Amino acid sequence: MSVKAAAMGIEILTEEQYRELQKLGNFDTKTSSWVKTPANIRKLGGAILCGRRYNTVFVYHNGAESYYGGRGFRGSLRV
Repeated sequence: MSVKAAAMGIEILTEEQYRELQKLGNFDTKTSSWVKTPANIRKLGGAILCGRRYNTVFVYHNGAESYYGGRGFRGSLRV
């Protein structure tokens, strides 16, 4: 994901940035998005994703190579 984000000229949102994004509107109410995962979790093959359900932001985990491989991610662009 980070390679794709870098190719687009953006950075993947951290969990904290994702929570700030959710203050601007209701995003990922029917799906979830990958967010930047700490290196120690990625080293073990894990990844973190976030979503919004029941008016609450949830953080999930899964294997980075799971069937969610086609899932989108949230990114930021600095101008």
